[in-house]
Amino acid sequence: MSLLAPLVSPEELRDAAGDDRVRVFDATVFLRREIPGGPYQVVSGRADYARAHLPGAAFADIPGELSDPGSPFAFTVPAADRFAEAIGRLGVGDGTHVVAYAHDTPMWATRLWWLLRYFGHDDVSVLDGGLAAWAAADLPVESGETRYPPAAFTAKPRPELLASRRDVEEISAPGATSACLVNALTPDAFRGDGPGAYSRPGRIPGSVNVPWNGLVDPATNRFRPIADLAAALAAGGVRADQPVVAYCGGGISATVDLFALSLTGRADGRLYDGSLTEWSADPDLPLVTG
Repeated sequence: MSLLAPLVSPEELRDAAGDDRVRVFDATVFLRREIPGGPYQVVSGRADYARAHLPGAAFADIPGELSDPGSPFAFTVPAADRFAEAIGRLGVGDGTHVVAYAHDTPMWATRLWWLLRYFGHDDVSVLDGGLAAWAAADLPVESGETRYPPAAFTAKPRPELLASRRDVEEISAPGATSACLVNALTPDAFRGDGPGAYSRPGRIPGSVNVPWNGLVDPATNRFRPIADLAAALAAGGVRADQPVVAYCGGGISATVDLFALSLTGRADGRLYDGSLTEWSADPDLPLVTG
């Protein structure tokens, strides 16, 4: 049994923080855009972490040490040995419980949650509301950098949690019903309206839309109650009789949808890691607008 639930409140984390098994990580990344909805620059959140973070928390560099350096895309699942080495250096071992958080949007925390689960580590939680919720609860923060002692991490990849481009081609083919393809981007991006961040606008054929930001309270970035999450997923087109494959732009915000899906009790979600960054770059692959 895990030390903490998948979604933890600031108070629950405060009470568990003294346990030697707990490893807390700030996973913040910023996507800087000159035009709303347009191309972005990936900026590490390390400097913001150093200015203010949860007491004892370390920093997890998702686009750096926890992604594939040889990929043409900014965020790609690394090889198992690279992930095991990197996460072990951060202090995550087979007997530790990770709590991930970010400064604002929860997608970076859920990305770390998903990466750990993909590599076989179930003892991982997301801090509900991130740093803002922690501060709102009048809990202390500290500056500087913290590192945990290195640990031995055993990577046990779960291919059933990952969907390849070939998988998505089959799922999106006319008449296919093997899975529900869920786009986690905003309705405008889903329709292909306005400036876009990818090679071509639009969505993968057959997709339904469950915007990630509809699953959290916009004022607090805390997840909505489980009944509301289930209702939002169903209203977006997620069916109980089909497994889910979620995608977004670069495999990050889709993990919010997958995390919400898991909170409702479903374990049949997969991530299309390449998402629109990969799909839209190939002119032979179809996209739908409108």
